[in-house]
Amino acid sequence: MHKYLPHTPEDIEQMLRKVGVDSLDGLFSHVPEELRLQGDYDLPPAQSEMEIRETFERLCARNQPMTVFAGAGVYDHYIPAVVPAIVGRSEFLTSYTPYQAEVSQGTLHYIFEFQSMMTELTGLDISNASMYDGATATAEAMLMAVHHVKKARRVLLSETVDEKVAQVVRTYARFHSVELTMVSETNGVTDSEALRQQLAEGGVAGVVVQQPNRHGLIEDFTGLADAIHAVKGLFIINSPALDLALLRTPGEWGADIAVGDCQSLGLPMSFGGPYVGYMCCRESLMRKLPGRIVGMSTDNRGQRVFVLTLQAREQHIRRQKATSNICSNQSLMALWATVWCATMGKDGVREAAARSCDGAHYLARQLTANDHFRMTYPGEFLNEFCVDYDGDVEALLGHLAAHGILGGVKTGEHTLMAAVTEKRTKEEIDRLVELATSFQA
Repeated sequence: MHKYLPHTPEDIEQMLRKVGVDSLDGLFSHVPEELRLQGDYDLPPAQSEMEIRETFERLCARNQPMTVFAGAGVYDHYIPAVVPAIVGRSEFLTSYTPYQAEVSQGTLHYIFEFQSMMTELTGLDISNASMYDGATATAEAMLMAVHHVKKARRVLLSETVDEKVAQVVRTYARFHSVELTMVSETNGVTDSEALRQQLAEGGVAGVVVQQPNRHGLIEDFTGLADAIHAVKGLFIINSPALDLALLRTPGEWGADIAVGDCQSLGLPMSFGGPYVGYMCCRESLMRKLPGRIVGMSTDNRGQRVFVLTLQAREQHIRRQKATSNICSNQSLMALWATVWCATMGKDGVREAAARSCDGAHYLARQLTANDHFRMTYPGEFLNEFCVDYDGDVEALLGHLAAHGILGGVKTGEHTLMAAVTEKRTKEEIDRLVELATSFQA
């Protein structure tokens, strides 16, 4: 037995019996075999501090810095030096859920600011703080719709929603007995006629769409909110947070719930996380909203103070009736997004989104000026787009990587999705185009 793992063989056997499996292997039977560790950990023998530093320096040297033109939900935005300096302070790194308001005013204050920023970006009334990421936020929004409508357990999910998000939503739906129905796409956007036909069938608790969608396209949701509300369903829009600085907000589209990831608000890519999700809704839904909500009040001396509010929804108050277990999230990444937005200011946030948009359109024009590339879809896009390539996409990406460029994400046999952020210069874009258009597999 390992000295840091206190469970005895008898403890383990008792727990396995309780959950109804015969062995530890059975406990992890849902994990694909190829993802399971085979054999022991490949760890070196004990080392001195100097040897450990040398080991990690050798590992670090194997990393190849890349100029990033890949997106698909994770974007390479600039991070001012002040952001990690503030977030790295011990007061924030060691903070936890602020149950005691009188000793947690700093934490509660930044959570309140995060909520305020999210409501302004989404055009909705209430924000929580926060969700683990954009995918789980979308799944929680689906459950909110089902709990709100009550008599309907069917949710419509557009095929233009990011497949990574859709997989998480499917998992939540399966274990909460939600009937998830996919809505087909046409020319890269949600098929509005198919959606309205499915709404007419009745029994729909909510509809989930994405803006911009998985192909980078900006969809037109005119009249969709009215159609969903006519059958008493909820309208849910998933969007990367930064994109809302330029696009029509979910509130303007008539959405009831807005969700998405805040990684685009200056969070490091960090090989896939940790990130933070946002969730905003109309005031009438706030008692169904999972996670923490911080409110502003005054104390007995008339001073402005911040408090956790509507706590009866949360796990630590009514565990059996809690809307989720999200309240244990210490929101460090929400702080990061808040400090980034405060540092950039409204104009800076908008400019970052605008420069990303301008750079993406320049790249698209330059690529498609070559006969080997053409736009995959006819619609409008913001900072990300798909192109069809008449050659081997994987070979092309390998060629670009060999020259230090992460050239995009392969989304189809001959389709490449590229993204541009404010960090990408004209010289970098021109270099990508030169390498891509001159490449011969």
